[in-house]
Amino acid sequence: MPSGPRRLILDTDAKNEADDQFAIVHALLSPTLDIRGIVPAHFGTRRNENSMQESRDEVDLLLRMLDLPHPVRVENGAATALPDPATPVTSPGSRLIIDEALKDEGTLYVAFLGPLTDMAAALLEEPSIQDRDVVVVWIGGPSYDGILPGYSPEFNLSNDVHAANVVMDSRVPVWQIPMSVYTMIGVGYEELRHRVEPLGEWGSYLVQQVIDYNAREPDEMMDFRSLGDSPAIGVVMNPLGAQWRERPAPRFTAGGEMELVEAGRRVIRVCDAVDTRWLLEDMFHKFRRFHESRSPSR
Repeated sequence: MPSGPRRLILDTDAKNEADDQFAIVHALLSPTLDIRGIVPAHFGTRRNENSMQESRDEVDLLLRMLDLPHPVRVENGAATALPDPATPVTSPGSRLIIDEALKDEGTLYVAFLGPLTDMAAALLEEPSIQDRDVVVVWIGGPSYDGILPGYSPEFNLSNDVHAANVVMDSRVPVWQIPMSVYTMIGVGYEELRHRVEPLGEWGSYLVQQVIDYNAREPDEMMDFRSLGDSPAIGVVMNPLGAQWRERPAPRFTAGGEMELVEAGRRVIRVCDAVDTRWLLEDMFHKFRRFHESRSPSR
C-alpha cells in the first residue's frame, strides 16, 4: 500500500437515500485520500426521470455547506442505465474516469456507491483502462453463501444489471462490498444527534436528512440508519480493516440474481466484514476536527 494519499474518484447516487452524504463528507475530510473528482450518479427511474440531476444537486449542496478551502471537481455521470451490454452511456463522469485511469500516478480507486454505469461506460469507451492500475470498489450486489438479504433485488445492482455484468466480465480489479456487509453499519438517532448534529449547518443537515428520509417510510418505525456507503471509503483508507475472500466474478440475471459462472472465471475480492468501530469513529472524529478548525478560537 503506498504511503502517500490514494487517488480516489467517488461515484455517488447522492440523493437516493441518506447515507451517501456521510460517505462523501468522510472522504473529503480524509487527508489520506486524494479526491480527483465526484461523479453524481443516477439511481433509476422508480421516483422520476431525473435522478442523476438530483444527485448532482445534492453534491453541490454538500460542497456549498462545507465551504472547503480548495475546489472539488464534479462531473455528471450518466443519466440512465446502459441500454445493453455493448452500448456505453457516455458522460463527463465516464470521461473523468478514463482520463484519471490513463495517468501514471499510482493506483486509482473508483468507489461506486450506486450503480456501476459510469465504470461500465468508461470500459466500453476505452477498453485499455482495464489493464491500467485501477481498482473498482463497489457497494452493491446480493449476499453470498445463503445469507438472507434485507431486500431483493439488491438496489444498486438493480439500477443497472448490464453495467455490473460489463464490469465483472472485464479484467479490472474489483473489491465488492455486498449487501450482507454494508447493511451492518448502523447508527442511531441519538448518537447522530450527539456527535454530528452540533457541527454547524452541514452537521445538522446530515442528521435531519436521515430523519426525514426515514419518515417517508411510515410502515417502518425506526430511529437508526445504516450508513451503508461508508465501507467504500473505509476500505480504500484501510484495506486491512476488512475481511476479504476471493471469489469468481459473478454474473447477474436481469432480475438481479447471481448466475452460476463457468470454471476458470477470473476472481474478485469480496468483503466479508469491516471494522465498523474504526470506520465510524474515524468518521465522527474527522467531522469534529473539521468543525473545530472552522470555529472561532475561544
